Amino acid sequence: MIVLLGGSGYVGTAFCKALKADGREVLSLSRAETDYANLSVLTALLQEKKPEFLINAAGYSGKPNVDACEDNKSDCLNGNAVLPGTIRAACEATGTRWGHVSSGCIFTGQNDDGSPFCEGDPPNFCFRTDNCSFYSGTKALGEEVLEGAKECYIWRLRIPFNHIDGKRNYLTKLLRYQTLLEATNSLSHLGEFVRAGIDCFDKQVPFGVYNLTNTGSVTTREVVKLIEDSGVAGDKQFQFFESEEQFMQVAAKTPRSNCTMDNSKALAAGLSLSSVQDAIRDSLANWMPEETA
Repeated sequence: MIVLLGGSGYVGTAFCKALKADGREVLSLSRAETDYANLSVLTALLQEKKPEFLINAAGYSGKPNVDACEDNKSDCLNGNAVLPGTIRAACEATGTRWGHVSSGCIFTGQNDDGSPFCEGDPPNFCFRTDNCSFYSGTKALGEEVLEGAKECYIWRLRIPFNHIDGKRNYLTKLLRYQTLLEATNSLSHLGEFVRAGIDCFDKQVPFGVYNLTNTGSVTTREVVKLIEDSGVAGDKQFQFFESEEQFMQVAAKTPRSNCTMDNSKALAAGLSLSSVQDAIRDSLANWMPEETA
């Protein structure tokens, strides 16, 4: 049995579908039915169920975007920094192996030498560097809480997308936003991210932090060109902000993370992550509009 926390969310739903497609028994817990943020409740449940693995896909990202976290700081802090510590304590008390969905948004830009960020690089878009959104700050704290955790994977997700039209899909956002911000980023195909996470415990990959991003990086304009070439956009004319300063003035409350990440550790561990361009092309070639998704 796999215990899944946050199974009703964007990432959690993808984990649930993939696990069930593999024929696994999944116990997807909702906070409404089981207060898994309560240490004694979660510990007792793990002692009773004795799962082979636990996946934490729960967290607080804000709706419709991270700007909402600026107005809901308590929920954001509890969901992204306090909850992982509670899960760690319960898992270590019961000897439960587990994986935690983290985020690449704890970084911005690239290393001083121009290289993408790897797992050993300290976050540079966090409370300790005093230049981040509240969301990114709490996700970095969540990783600090898990430093030295036993039998734990930390999976870093970065701007998820796939072939299914939906409000959390990066490709959908580009299609629907009136004006776009030009930036260079690493991305994570949601299906590949989930499969890589499942493969971590199936293949007994060494525990630790993994950047589960597709290989390489892309600019916003490069993704737009792929969308236009695919025909998915129809006759939409894409517009861009003149600068990040203009974006912050008219469209955002808090700074955004734009960064490039190195996935070579994951690849060396035998996890399958395609090039970001190929993953985008495949998603667009199999695009399911919202009315059919």
